[in-house]
This record gives sequence, C-alpha cells and structure tokens, in this order.
Amino acid sequence: MTMTAKDIVSVLGPVDETLMANISATGATLGELAEAWAWVNSDEALIGEGRTLPSGKVAELVDLLSAEEEDDFEM
Repeated sequence: MTMTAKDIVSVLGPVDETLMANISATGATLGELAEAWAWVNSDEALIGEGRTLPSGKVAELVDLLSAEEEDDFEM
C-alpha cells in the first residue's frame, strides 16, 4: 500500500515536499520508512543488537533521509 503524506509525517514529522515526493517514489511501506528512520537515528544501537544492515527499499530510504540530515547540518 502506498504511503500518504500523513503516513510520512507520522514517522518523520514535518518534511519538505521534495523529500516527501522522493520517499513516495520509492514505493516503500510505512514499516520500511519507520525502519529506515530508526537506522538513521540509532544505527550503532541497531548494529549492537546484531541487526543486519539495511537493504532494498529500507537502504534507499536511509540514503534519502541521511542526505536530508546532511543538508540540515550545512546551514
């Protein structure tokens, strides 16, 4: 099922339209977005739990979200 803007905001909080469109374009599920968000925000903890590195759509989302965070730090 395709995520709505409301779904995306429920996980990430307010985001710009470009990021929202890029996330939607991946075809990922809400669960995959939540997992990617967890990886972006606590990758060391997830690795410590023995979780395998993200792949597929989750990895694509991690890349999108990480790029967004890098843009925020450049300001």
